[in-house]
Amino acid sequence: MLSAACTPQTDVVSTPASVPQPVVDSAPYVCKLIPEQAFRLVSGVTGPLAEKTDGSRQDGDCWAPDTTPRPLEVRWMQEGEGMPREQLDFVLDDRRKVYSQHGGVTLPADLGDGLAAYLPNSAFADQPYRVAAKFRCDGKEQLITIYLARFAKGRDAIKDLIELMRIAQKRYGEVYDCTPGT
Repeated sequence: MLSAACTPQTDVVSTPASVPQPVVDSAPYVCKLIPEQAFRLVSGVTGPLAEKTDGSRQDGDCWAPDTTPRPLEVRWMQEGEGMPREQLDFVLDDRRKVYSQHGGVTLPADLGDGLAAYLPNSAFADQPYRVAAKFRCDGKEQLITIYLARFAKGRDAIKDLIELMRIAQKRYGEVYDCTPGT
């Protein structure tokens, strides 16, 4: 009778999946509101980030880098002369309809009124990751929308979009000298 046996040379050790790094607020910023390091972390973008801005403090748009599709775009609108609150409500309601059709997630109450969504296979497929929030800053309504073209593998896009919005609102208050949530 012949039998064979073997003894493993090494133990099999399972390696737990790594926990993604959190989105944190740190300078420098892209488009005044988004931490460059956080943007690179969530998107995986590694190239230069020359930004372009169009508009004013009250109604503007910024993107970086200046390529198509735009890896990052930030849009803002502020209640005031030429921009009534009803216009901000109309814009947010329109976004809410579209985002809701794609399983949009309502933002935490401390961020105001808004949603985060992933909109693949739509007219917005070049920037399918989106978050929009209407919030008060020293008694005036503000609307910020953040669009991203892609997310790095292993990231929770909705969670990261919400954290980017949290930072963008805080930065908005710093840049434009107002207190978000008031």
